[in-house]
This record gives sequence, C-alpha cells and structure tokens, in this order.
Amino acid sequence: MTKPGRPGAGGKGKKGMMKGSGGHGRKKLSGRGPTPKAEDRTYHKAHKRKQLADRSAAKHPQKSGAPRRRPNDDNEYVTGRNSVLEALRTKIPATTLYIAQRVEMDDRVKEMLSIAHKRDLPMLEVTRPELDRMAGFDGVHQGVALKVPPYEYAHPQDMLEKIIATGETPLMVALDGVTDPRNLGAIIRSTAAFGGQGVIIPQRRSAAVNSAAWKTSAGAAARIPVAMASNLTSTLKDLKKQGVFVLGLDGGGEVQMPDIELADRPLVLVIGSEGDGLSRLVTETCDQIVSIPISQAAESLNAGIAASVALYQVSTLRAAADAD
Repeated sequence: MTKPGRPGAGGKGKKGMMKGSGGHGRKKLSGRGPTPKAEDRTYHKAHKRKQLADRSAAKHPQKSGAPRRRPNDDNEYVTGRNSVLEALRTKIPATTLYIAQRVEMDDRVKEMLSIAHKRDLPMLEVTRPELDRMAGFDGVHQGVALKVPPYEYAHPQDMLEKIIATGETPLMVALDGVTDPRNLGAIIRSTAAFGGQGVIIPQRRSAAVNSAAWKTSAGAAARIPVAMASNLTSTLKDLKKQGVFVLGLDGGGEVQMPDIELADRPLVLVIGSEGDGLSRLVTETCDQIVSIPISQAAESLNAGIAASVALYQVSTLRAAADAD
C-alpha cells in the first residue's frame, strides 16, 4: 500500500517523465506580492516608531537637507589665548573654560586660570582633538577654549543713546551684505582700534558674531557692541533724523576719503560687500559716497581692509581738528 504524499508534491504512481504544462498555468499561481516594510505593517513596532517620528517632525519642522542641531549647538566657543583672555577680562558671561592636557603654560594661561578661579568658572581639562572640534575646521585654539552663550545684540537706537551719553562724537560702522564672519571680526577690531563705538549689521544677508568673528576680533568683540537692524535702510534713515551723517564707501564715490569734510560730525560708515558693493537702497540713503584711492594694480579692497583704512582716516582728521 502506497503512503499518501504531501499536498502538491509530485506523485510516484507513474513511471518516467511527466508532461508539464509548459507554463500555461503560471498566471493561476499568483502570490500576495512583495512583503510590506516593517514600518508599513500596523501591527509592527516599527510602524509605531514611524508614527511618533512623524508627529515629532510636524511639531518641529526642519528644512529639507538641513543638518540636525545638537542640543548645545547654540553655544559658541572663543578660542585662542588672546581672545579667551580678553573675553575673561571683560567678564562676558562664559560658562566653561577648557584647557588642553599638558598645555604649555605662559603668563596668559596663568591669568586665565586665575580669573576663572576668582569667578568660580568651571574649568575642564580636555584632549586636543576635543579642542580641535570646538575650534572648528580652520580654527586655532592654542590649547584653550571658552564656552560662551549666544551673542546678545544691541538695538541700534540704544547703542546711539549710550554713545551720546558718554559725551563722545558717534563713530559707527554699518555692514551691507558682508557675509564673512572673519571680515566682521576684523571690522570690530578696527572699530575698537580707531575710536569707533559700535557696529551695526542687518538681520539678513550678514555675518553673525560667531566663534570665527570672535577669533578674528582678538577679543574686541567683548568691548565693542554689535547692534542688529531688522532693516538696514530704515535704521540708517532713523540715524539721519538724529543728526548722524551716513557715509557710504564705494570705489566710484564722488569724494575721495582724504577730502571728506564730515569727519568731525557724528558718523556711520557703511561698508558693502567686496563683490556687490553697496545695495541700491542703501546707496540712495547715504549723505555722501566716498572712495578710497588705490593703485590700479588692485581692483578693490577687502571689506575688512576698507573699513580699517576709512576708520583710520576719520580718526586722523578728528585728531587734527581737535588739535586746532
């Protein structure tokens, strides 16, 4: 007696080769299709995780392709011995001082440690790779870093009122389309060096006071306030109503820098980007467009250098006027 075979298995009752269908019945053997992904199966844990992630993304929308921010991304790191020491001296609200392992001690590092100790500022010893990460791609930390909260910008009107309260003649710098934070840092440093009292940046299309600007300013960002204008043109018009003259720097200016007659007045110098220069609306708002005479060997000046030359010229003319 033969045993019953498995359902669907070929029988052994006949000898020799069995004749097949030639594939004519293939359509009758259609399956259920590909297996759904785990996150698409309502009974699977992955489906619940996907629903939670979608609800979280809806509450906190993020631009497509934008990198996710770490919880401490809002912090900035001031790096370099001069910058860190100047920031500590001016008592900016730092949160942590980082020192590299086996750091080479000099007078600056000793003073940093002393100030941090007196202020009860937490001090941590970290590896150099960790400091490299804090300093960024092209940063130089020299074995020290200082964690600081996001920069608090002043209001242009408040900044002007504080300058007037000191009895000084206002000298400010406004930036129009300067997007390199290193240029911003250099301009802050030059403003401090040549008697300026503040810098104004627009809310859009502008570099921010970040770690790169802090580094380039060599600590001047701790002493020179930076104000943010929601609309630069409107802010310049408001300053003009209060007696501040607006001078725009442009290669095609009708007056060369050494010949300006407004140096002893309250001034705001407007610096445009190296590529596009001043925008049309800002140009129309300026009281005067001045140029810096340069050799034909150079087409233009970097924004940071142009600001330095202009500030030096104004400070020289003011010193000469005071001497008279």
